[in-house]
Amino acid sequence: MDKLNEELARTAYQKKAVSKLAPAAVLELAVAFFGERGYKAGRTGRPNQVFIMGKAEGGLPRVTGEVAARADVGKPGTTLVTMDAAGEKLGPAMAEFHKELRARGRKPAAGG
Repeated sequence: MDKLNEELARTAYQKKAVSKLAPAAVLELAVAFFGERGYKAGRTGRPNQVFIMGKAEGGLPRVTGEVAARADVGKPGTTLVTMDAAGEKLGPAMAEFHKELRARGRKPAAGG
């Protein structure tokens, strides 16, 4: 069990970010982004949350992650995005998603 915990800690990616995108747009982006990278991704039963699942990576028998988006945190129109993942490839993929989210946040919104 200690080896699993060490691997989780070593490969974890946990960050919070703010975005000008609407929560639904953030979640759609997450599903598409991780789906393109071979992970199973979709909405959870909880509102404004997406799960990410994948096969074994490194010392982990399976990898999981989640992206959550909360609207109007701080100023109206600001979405708080919470990213949490662990895995040899999933951790860096979540970091890439964070970069993509930042890049899209800098561009003016196109139609909504």
